Amino acid sequence: MRPLLWAGLLQSGITMTPSPVTGLAVPTHIVALSGGKDSTAMALRLAEVEPREYSYVVTPTGDELPDMLEHWKHLGELLGKPLTVVTSGHSLQGLIRDQNALPNFRMRWCTRILKIEPFNAYLYEHRPAISYVGLRADEPTSKRGGIFGNVEGIQQRYPLREWGWGLLDVWRYLELCGVTIPPRTDCARCFFQRLEEWYSLWYWHRDKYLEAEAEETMTGHTFRSPGRDTWPVSLAGLRQEFEKGNLPRNAGRLRLMDARPNMCRVCSL
Repeated sequence: MRPLLWAGLLQSGITMTPSPVTGLAVPTHIVALSGGKDSTAMALRLAEVEPREYSYVVTPTGDELPDMLEHWKHLGELLGKPLTVVTSGHSLQGLIRDQNALPNFRMRWCTRILKIEPFNAYLYEHRPAISYVGLRADEPTSKRGGIFGNVEGIQQRYPLREWGWGLLDVWRYLELCGVTIPPRTDCARCFFQRLEEWYSLWYWHRDKYLEAEAEETMTGHTFRSPGRDTWPVSLAGLRQEFEKGNLPRNAGRLRLMDARPNMCRVCSL
């Protein structure tokens, strides 16, 4: 785990306060703020139209890129309070070492252990509470609803759906707010990333690329799936091609993460 990467974000949990009128516990308002375009727009707009005391929760994995960490800090400034950092006590790198295994599209334990379970545990500890999740109105409810699961004593709200906001509404609002979303809001070594994203990681963040390459050697597995394309499956093989000057199509361009097939929605909210 790399706690120094999370310095400046940390805030202790919000304690339940009894209502002076009824004596009953007042629900805590908890915003799931991954830092992607949807949760960012939701959090900023909520503060405008429903001003109240919110707990803005982020669940870092320890494998975020620097511009993502800066984005979280900037959001704390815009929202007027530090973000609440909730973790499992592990980093992605630590889990890979402990389990001697890499996550993949069949075994997405990274999202479950590092994001979903810690967030649900936080919700459970702060019952009763209202949880705000940034699912849009143009997303299929059958596939996207309840991505964090159901927690006893927790009411789930989806403000973007309540407002009828789709993708264009989110981008227009963020433009009005002058907020730029980092191209990558997921883990640096996410197995879902495309070839040009691995190239950008190698080019701009060589240390992280080499760490991921060493993890492939350690576990005997690869982040990339065989048969995905005609390029080498291993990161070592990819690096050798990059070093020869062989560049993938769209090298240097980062498309929206939403375009990735079967991308974990929790990581792109």
